[in-house]
Amino acid sequence: MSSSPKVKRKRIVRRSTSAEFQFSTRQVAQASEVLKEPEWLRERRKSAWKAWESLPLPTVKDEPWRRTDIRNIPADRFAARPSDNGRVDPALLRPQPSLLLHPGHDPKLANLTEIGDERVVFADWATAVREHEELLRKHLGSVVPDDEGKFSALAAALATDGVLVYVPSGVQLEVPLHSTLWAPGSDLAVFSRVLIVIEDGASATVVHEMASPGGEESSLHAGIVEISVGRGAQLNFVEIQDWGDHVWNFTHERARVGRDGQMNWIFGAVGSRLTKNFSELTLDGQGAEGRWTGFYFADGIQHLDHDTQQNHLAPNTTSDLLFKGALVDRSRSVWQGMIYVAPSAQHTDGFQANRNLILSKRARADSIPGLEILADDVRCTHGATISQLEEEPIFYLMSRGIPREEAERLVVEGFFASVMKRIPLESVRDQFEKMIDRKLGPRA
Repeated sequence: MSSSPKVKRKRIVRRSTSAEFQFSTRQVAQASEVLKEPEWLRERRKSAWKAWESLPLPTVKDEPWRRTDIRNIPADRFAARPSDNGRVDPALLRPQPSLLLHPGHDPKLANLTEIGDERVVFADWATAVREHEELLRKHLGSVVPDDEGKFSALAAALATDGVLVYVPSGVQLEVPLHSTLWAPGSDLAVFSRVLIVIEDGASATVVHEMASPGGEESSLHAGIVEISVGRGAQLNFVEIQDWGDHVWNFTHERARVGRDGQMNWIFGAVGSRLTKNFSELTLDGQGAEGRWTGFYFADGIQHLDHDTQQNHLAPNTTSDLLFKGALVDRSRSVWQGMIYVAPSAQHTDGFQANRNLILSKRARADSIPGLEILADDVRCTHGATISQLEEEPIFYLMSRGIPREEAERLVVEGFFASVMKRIPLESVRDQFEKMIDRKLGPRA
């Protein structure tokens, strides 16, 4: 891919201690030993750990975290240990090629023969280290630096669970690949990495899901997702966040798309106690296109903060973001979006929209779109709305004999309809609809 100008990002220079967390250099060494890593990977972990120790714990004084306060995180409770031996939810076992990750337990692989091309790599992290070292050496950390943030450094230092997807040049993968990180239990610390490489002229669909049932005590997840889409390549990437409502979830994610490449990024989030997600879509080559579709639904006291950035670094690039969210009870959402256009990225076409539906008096949504345009021949627009359920459509439906509860449900489903239309996989649409239906279920 072409070299890219340095994108300005919010950096924190203040220093602090991480003593309140109970992680240690011994655990870093243990993580490396479990995977039997070569020396260069061991050194990467050590460097990431040094970054974790030196970077400050974010506070509301830091602009990216101004609306997300983590002072109450029970840092001393989290332990990197095997997940509970609870049964695996049958709904997580997929008919297509699938990989089920259960921290502390052996991964479960199914239906891999359907891939049909032995050159394609779809592997858990231990297998990736053991059998695909050269791919890791070439691509690991090339899209998301380990020291990108406090929690990315922690994930890079301690992750033993993860997924590697590699589709070589020219391969058109017909069947979707589905990976699931399943982590039932309380007082857990779960760390993961996802690395997806789609070489020039290749195409694939990848679904990655993070899920757990609820827990009695808090758990932690910190993860990194890095994606490389080559020249003329295509990727549908679906990400599903369905953590239990006891999980504190921190992720750093970025996709880089090369010349004439296309990426369709689909995101759904209904879980976690608190989520802080940094996601970037970087259009690195001329003619690159990115489409970003997201939905979130929060209830109870959930706090979901999604920070997105669309980077246009080359001419004739196109990005289109649509995020929609609904909130009920005392939940809160934050969406901060930025379209960045580099000086050389003439003829950019960038769009972003965030729509929020408030379903209770105490719920809150913050929506902050932004533009940073350094080229003079572009078309970039953004929009954001926050609204409550309107009585007129509900009254209309009730006048046709539909009970109020069902009428409200239909209005909410209609609100998300434009998101569902942008999802190419029927199985994912069905899953998202079930997630919405679960949120709209009976309340105490």
